[in-house]
Amino acid sequence: MNKTFGLIGGDQRQAELARLLAADGHTVRTYGLDRWKPGGEAGLDQVAASDIVILPLPLCKGNGVLNCEEGPVPTMDLFRRLRPGQRILAGQVKPQQRREAEDCGLILEDYFLREELTVANAAATAEAAVQVAMDQMDRTLLGMDCLVLGFGRIGKLLCNRLHGLGVRVTAAARRPSDLAWIRAYGWRALDTYSLDGKLSDFGVVFNTIPSLVLEGPLLAQLPRECLCVDLASVQGIDLAAAERLGLPNVWARSLPGRLVPRTAAAVIRDAVYYILMEERGDPA
Repeated sequence: MNKTFGLIGGDQRQAELARLLAADGHTVRTYGLDRWKPGGEAGLDQVAASDIVILPLPLCKGNGVLNCEEGPVPTMDLFRRLRPGQRILAGQVKPQQRREAEDCGLILEDYFLREELTVANAAATAEAAVQVAMDQMDRTLLGMDCLVLGFGRIGKLLCNRLHGLGVRVTAAARRPSDLAWIRAYGWRALDTYSLDGKLSDFGVVFNTIPSLVLEGPLLAQLPRECLCVDLASVQGIDLAAAERLGLPNVWARSLPGRLVPRTAAAVIRDAVYYILMEERGDPA
């Protein structure tokens, strides 16, 4: 059954999502996507009137402002253009935007809370993180000591990818259960709270923790050629301090959207279809 999808805002993955939905035979309207131009863009009100409205991942790029190239679009202004009963989907919805939607009588569903999407997104992030590191270095990862801070979805998958490349993997975690799993995989385990004096051998440090972990005194213990790659949305590595110390560094946020947008878009499309099947009994 053909549906009208309205896609508002976002990055390259949202543009790829528009292409995928159109290829599946759906009517697609977009606003704020300069990279999607097969039929030209529609006005915001026209897009907001679509059967299903898909907002970007992440939903906001600032406080109360939609993640949109055509901007700024305050989220509250957008929600006032929508109507109760519409299917409205977004990624990484903050409490403020959830409250705004409720005040407008809307149900705003966060597709990034779905396990199948977060796992696939983590896998894409881990693969892209390896690509970022290799692009930044003039040597191979084979035989190198690398530290992964955090052992959530991305941390686990990144350790696995690095191990497959012949890296000597060390992972840092807080929970005893995570430390036990790190050791069970055959990797070296460090307590995130006890890194002092244990950082002198690493060639690359990857951070996945969205809170400050490596500050100046700890960074000073790293070798001068150690690459610091921060994957978190909130810096866990003090990159300004790393810069002062002469450590090569990169804040590699939103990697799936920037490096593998087609894969990231396919993951979101599948999650959207699952939502439609489960909640509306629609085969999409």
